[in-house]
Amino acid sequence: MSKVQIYTTNWCPYCNAAKSLLDEKGVPYDEIDVTEPSLRDAMVQRAHGRRTVPQIFVGEMHVGGYDDMAALDRRGQLDQLLA
Repeated sequence: MSKVQIYTTNWCPYCNAAKSLLDEKGVPYDEIDVTEPSLRDAMVQRAHGRRTVPQIFVGEMHVGGYDDMAALDRRGQLDQLLA
């Protein structure tokens, strides 16, 4: 299974939705809370300028935010990516 990293804040409903989707699939993930400014700066750089949370990575692939990940799931492509 590919390593999943998700950049979040604790007050973000989309972050919670993304984590719930991963939890439903039984996918472990590393959560990085970006309320620390230096961590947010690292996220923005890694996510090619995207500043919103969540930002989700599977391996080195930038999936995007929750809407992007949910769209992959609806198309049946998320499970393949996670494998």
